[in-house]
Amino acid sequence: MKNEVSIVDVAKVAGVSIATVSNVINGKGRVSGTTKENIERVITELGYTPNLPARNLKTRRTHLVGLVVPMMQPGRLQDNPFYWDLLTGVEEGARDRQFHIILSGIDESTETFTFAKERRLDGLIVMGTNEGSQAVDRIVNLGMPAVFIDSYLKREDLYQVNLEDRKGSYRAIRYLIDQGHRRIALLIGDIPLERITYYGVLHERWLGYKDALAEAGIPYDQALMIRLPTSLDGGYRAADQLIKLADVTAIFSFSDVSAMGLLKRLRELGKKVPEDYSVIGFDNLSISSFTSPALTTISQNILEKGQEAIRLLLDQIDGNPVLERCKALPVELIIRETTGCVKPANG
Repeated sequence: MKNEVSIVDVAKVAGVSIATVSNVINGKGRVSGTTKENIERVITELGYTPNLPARNLKTRRTHLVGLVVPMMQPGRLQDNPFYWDLLTGVEEGARDRQFHIILSGIDESTETFTFAKERRLDGLIVMGTNEGSQAVDRIVNLGMPAVFIDSYLKREDLYQVNLEDRKGSYRAIRYLIDQGHRRIALLIGDIPLERITYYGVLHERWLGYKDALAEAGIPYDQALMIRLPTSLDGGYRAADQLIKLADVTAIFSFSDVSAMGLLKRLRELGKKVPEDYSVIGFDNLSISSFTSPALTTISQNILEKGQEAIRLLLDQIDGNPVLERCKALPVELIIRETTGCVKPANG
C-alpha cells in the first residue's frame, strides 16, 4: 500500500525547508517565484494534499461557512433558481480562498443555530431575513462572523449586502407608465400588507412602485396587490386573479420565477403577452431570456451579490479591514418581449 505523502516529503524532494513549503501552501510569507513554481511542481508530482484535520487543530478553523436561507418551508430551495445563482457566486468566492459552503434552509421562528456550533462553522451568510426576526439576535449571539443578504436590518454594526431594490422597482413601473399603462398590478408575494414594513426587500420594491405612481399622478390602489407565494405555482395562480381586475393592462412581479408561472397560465387562458398584458419580472435569472416571449426584467447581478457577501465574511474571519459594512449593488432594466405599449381601446 502506498504511504501517504507528507509535507516533509515535499520539502525533501524540493530541497527547501518545511516552513517554505507551508508558506507556499498557505499563500503566506515571502517565497521567490522560482522556488514557488518548483514546490508546486513537486506537490503535483507527489500527489500531496494537506492534512486538513491537523491544520484545523492548529488554526482553530474548519474552513466551513454556512449559507442560511430562512423560508416558510425548509428544504424547498429548489423552487427558486435565484438561490442556485446566488450559491454559485458564494461558492466561487469561497473556493478562491479555500473555504467550503454548507447550505441550509431554516424556519426562522424555531431555528436555534446549534448546527453552526456543532459543525464549528467559521461564519454564516444569511439570506433574506427581516427586521424584527428572532433569528437575527440568535445569530448575533453566536459571536461568529456573519453577513446578511437582502435583509435591510437597521443595526449599523451588522455586515449587509443589499440591492437598489427601490430604484429597480421604480424603473420598472416608470417604464410601464411611459408605455401608456395606468392600471398596473403587483405580484408581491404571500405576505400580509399591514406588515410589509417588516419585509425588507418587498417593502423597498413596494415603495418604488408607489414612488413611480405618485410621480405620474396615478393613485395607489391596494386592490391591485396580488399576494401569492414567490414560486412558479404562485405566479401561475396569479393569472386567474389578474384577469378579474378591471382595466389592468400590466403587471410587475417581484420575482422572475413568479413571472414565468404567470406567463404560462396567461397563455393557457388565451391571453396574449404583451398585447393583452405587459409583464415585468425582477432578478434577470440565467433562464429569464429563454421564456416565450422573452421576459422583460429588472436585472441584478446575483453572482456578484454572492461574491460580495463571501468577501465580506472572509475578510471578517481573516481580520482584514472592512471599509464598507453595508453594500448596495446596482440594478438595470432589461427590455425584452413581454412589454409593450397599451393597446388602443378599439383594438
